[in-house]
Amino acid sequence: MSESAVMFTVFTKPWKMPLPELGEFIHGLGFDGIELPVRKGYQVEPENVAAGLPEAAKILADHGVQIASIAGPTDETTIAACAEAGVPVIRICVPMNDDDGYMAAEARRQQEYDKLVPLLEKHGVTLGIQNHCGLFVANAMGTRHLIEKYDPRHVAAVWDPAHCALDGERPELAIDILWPHLCMVNLKNAIWRRGGLEAEVVEWRPYWTSGRGGLCHWPTVAAELKKRSYSGTVCLTAEYSDHDSVDLLIAADLAFAKAIFS
Repeated sequence: MSESAVMFTVFTKPWKMPLPELGEFIHGLGFDGIELPVRKGYQVEPENVAAGLPEAAKILADHGVQIASIAGPTDETTIAACAEAGVPVIRICVPMNDDDGYMAAEARRQQEYDKLVPLLEKHGVTLGIQNHCGLFVANAMGTRHLIEKYDPRHVAAVWDPAHCALDGERPELAIDILWPHLCMVNLKNAIWRRGGLEAEVVEWRPYWTSGRGGLCHWPTVAAELKKRSYSGTVCLTAEYSDHDSVDLLIAADLAFAKAIFS
């Protein structure tokens, strides 16, 4: 597998600049495309997604940048806008903190997805479920248990090995669990950081750091994907606790990612 088999994208949450400037900036960094947040305060907001997303796709395409996924709502208006704009994936994380427990929450989420499947089929869009540490669907097996009954054309997995690493899950195992359902890969990295050195009871929180500096071993992730001839999207999520250094860190992480996938 060569570097060109992977499409490198970046989640543009840190940058709220106008779309033409965003396209020029992202292209200059060396990315093939982006994941666009469809959220209040961003270039495309949920209220204007029907017109705004196709227009954003055209503007960014003029700068050689494709919208490969969005992070946003899952209503039919958004799904249809993705289809019109040529955006294949809507990525979501799934909270599991319902009062009556994890399994009841999972059953409710599946009922929601059951209703979405005809819309996803109609418009040719995939709902991508990303694992997220904490009170979410946190690991590979939890993700698979949630989505394995669905055709991956409709509901599929977005593997985030950094969140797996925070929960102690190794990439060699996670990828084998998720592989038949995989639609996209996120790359970022983190460590656990102790809060309050002299606290009576210590709490640990994730600290988002460079690709080289965290618990997730990016070369192993790349090796496992290359072993399986993965040829999809790898999205660098530009999540860093040092917010002032995002531009420098994402440029370095892209160079590292391209090196390990080449």
